[in-house]
Amino acid sequence: MNNSNPIADDPNLYCLNFRECDPKKCTGFKLKRLNLLVFITKITGPLKNSIILNPFGRKEISYRDRDAIRRHGLIVIDCSWKNIMSLKDLTIGNSRKLPPLIAANPTNYGKWEKLSSVEALAAALYITKFFALANLILSKFSWGIQFKELNKF
Repeated sequence: MNNSNPIADDPNLYCLNFRECDPKKCTGFKLKRLNLLVFITKITGPLKNSIILNPFGRKEISYRDRDAIRRHGLIVIDCSWKNIMSLKDLTIGNSRKLPPLIAANPTNYGKWEKLSSVEALAAALYITKFFALANLILSKFSWGIQFKELNKF
């Protein structure tokens, strides 16, 4: 368990960051500054067992992923939506996609499936019943509660 984890039984959160967005607007950078997630540059070693949120994953995330997330962590891929197609060829063993959800972030408010990193993480955490951590990370954004309300979590 790393120090980024504020809640004892909750999973570690990681961000594979491609440095394509403005750090002042990036939800991943804010979570990093708050020590709620760790930036990584590649998925190697034990992280290969983590669940990776990838919009092109073949399987949808479900409660069955809870144990893997608890033991190995949850990784969000943070890149520009303009370059998202480059992920299509990214083949990672434990990739999971999210169900269709509505964004509440100011950049993509009301758009289907254009989630920020914090929204993607929170959605995966709600689905796998890590409610306290999902609520904590969303609470760091003024619009976080709207994400929860829009998607009926």
